[in-house]
Amino acid sequence: MHRSPLDEPTAGPAVPTALRVVLAAVLVEVAALVAAGGFAIVELARGIGAVGVNLFLAAFAWGIAAVLFAATRGLRAGRRWGRSPVITWQLFQVVIAITWLQAAVNPFAIVLLVLALGIVVGLLLPSVVEATTRDARTPEA
Repeated sequence: MHRSPLDEPTAGPAVPTALRVVLAAVLVEVAALVAAGGFAIVELARGIGAVGVNLFLAAFAWGIAAVLFAATRGLRAGRRWGRSPVITWQLFQVVIAITWLQAAVNPFAIVLLVLALGIVVGLLLPSVVEATTRDARTPEA
């Protein structure tokens, strides 16, 4: 039987604290993306901005949020595939923050940069790498 990458974690090794912190930080980003998508819909309902742009922004934000949420579930279950979308999103966040900081020093850009770098560093810690490569060591049943 084929297992879904979103399978619930099974009884196994405990989730390291560093991974819990990384997952919590990614879930903060998920919440922010859901809120941003909602804001785009509110703007649309108020007649502010172009319909297509607001619909795209909502769909994009909610799509990225869904991918990141699925990745956190995968990482929690010890699946290595979850690292790729999370790190890719963090690299985009770093580029956005650095570009933003080049225009003007903004506390939101600093928070974005620190959060993104913290998540990447956290995902690359040996304990987190070990916890998220369980699927490579356990053969499929």
